[in-house]
Amino acid sequence: MNATLEDGRRLILASGSAFRRTLLERLGLPFEVDVPNIDETARIGEAPPDLVSRLAREKALTVAARHSDALVIGSDQVADLDGEILTKPSDHAAAVRQLQRSSGQWVAFRSGICLLDASSGGRQVDVVSYNVRFRDLGSSQIEHYLRRERPYDCAGSFRSEGLGIVLLESMSGEDPNALIGLPLIRLVTMLSAEGVAVL
Repeated sequence: MNATLEDGRRLILASGSAFRRTLLERLGLPFEVDVPNIDETARIGEAPPDLVSRLAREKALTVAARHSDALVIGSDQVADLDGEILTKPSDHAAAVRQLQRSSGQWVAFRSGICLLDASSGGRQVDVVSYNVRFRDLGSSQIEHYLRRERPYDCAGSFRSEGLGIVLLESMSGEDPNALIGLPLIRLVTMLSAEGVAVL
């Protein structure tokens, strides 16, 4: 597929996430992928919305430095449990601890998004949240879920588009795509402001 938009610019997703790539494909726009490989460590005292906003911006800036003619999409996500950042678990034991901590709780999945015009330096940045309430989870439920789904590459050890949906009691938010990691409703608005019509 030709990766050039109608106005001649390229659209580049600054992410190695297969989930974000699949979501962006839903818009039917030609795009490329360039993985930014930045340090995603939270700064001391950095709140979850500030972290994902900064990382989305840094990812977009890193990739834009390599593509002067492109619109670059940067995005990052964390799970936020009362201000505690739940990142991707490092192993099974960490995933167990995260799900035990989330049991019976509301968790906000914060997705930072940045659309950067590499040629002008103009950028739009936002954070979109989607909230989920976990059921009261027993140890055997957590073990069975992790053994079947293996969501170790997902913030909060949870994959809503798979078996993870059975862990939830309820969900609330403006864009369910933000739960997976790329808020498409906000992205379409940003693209429109850049003169890119999805339809």
